[in-house]
Amino acid sequence: MKQKIFVSRAIFPEVLARLEQHFEVQSNQEDRIYSADELLAAAKGRDGLFTTPSEPVTAALFAANPQLKAVCNMAVGYNNIDVAAATAAGVMATNTPDVLNETTADFGWALMMATARRITESEHFLRAGKWKKWSYDSFVGPDVHGATLGIIGMGRIGQAIARRSLGFDMQVLYHNRSRLKPEQEAHANNAQYVSKEELLKRADHVVLVLPYSKETHHTIGAAELALMKPTATLTNIARGGIVDDAALIEHLRAGRIAAAGVDVFENEPAFKPEFLSLTNVVLTPHIASASTPTRLAMANCAADNLIAALSGQTPPNLLNPDVVKA
Repeated sequence: MKQKIFVSRAIFPEVLARLEQHFEVQSNQEDRIYSADELLAAAKGRDGLFTTPSEPVTAALFAANPQLKAVCNMAVGYNNIDVAAATAAGVMATNTPDVLNETTADFGWALMMATARRITESEHFLRAGKWKKWSYDSFVGPDVHGATLGIIGMGRIGQAIARRSLGFDMQVLYHNRSRLKPEQEAHANNAQYVSKEELLKRADHVVLVLPYSKETHHTIGAAELALMKPTATLTNIARGGIVDDAALIEHLRAGRIAAAGVDVFENEPAFKPEFLSLTNVVLTPHIASASTPTRLAMANCAADNLIAALSGQTPPNLLNPDVVKA
């Protein structure tokens, strides 16, 4: 008999068909968002879960489903999974790193440049029929070329963003939990390791690419925003909660920083409606990895992890290797 899995959100039909070759699949192709209790119930009798960051995978779920062997997230982030509880329950947890690095870096640049050059604001002006003449100061903003780029979170995506800055003749500053190796710094456009405070004071464009955790919650709050230049921009393609959104709104409203590009929000898909009243912010709905090839690669990566885990193998992207050691 085939093992049983639950796919918690709609995914590509071809990936679902691939999973059906290996498992008895129950899927949520209607794409309804499950609460923690609903997901707990859906996991009953299932050997594996294919999840996304939308669903909370809790200690209560593991306690109620002792038969569960694997939870495989279709995302590089996994703060929706209680990994410690998974480990205690002997459940393998996985994510999908690397396959989205370049696409996410592309988007980080797109969002940062749209923010700096006031693309959204000027398009709304045009669409509203307000464009009547050319003016020397119409929608002027900071340059990107020749500016100082500050990257907080210098993992694979951060390094990919830094590499792209070479063509814009930018100086790159970065802050990370640990310093990169010299050869990695050189490959990342000779990126310079500095403190977070120095980066915020010096950078013309700050890009956030760090994972979310209790330690990184509100990495950027009122005190950090106050360090930035009034001409600087902030781009968040990391996770909601990395930035104190209320503090960001206040600083944008007061003109204490020039502009922000925001792809992720606290408590998303809910977000603070005050963002909508601001003209100096570019807002996107968590789409940094949203190219068709990349999202398909993420889905297949999650499927690879689940197939391996339920076949008695070590999945390629195991987050809690102590489960295997045990």
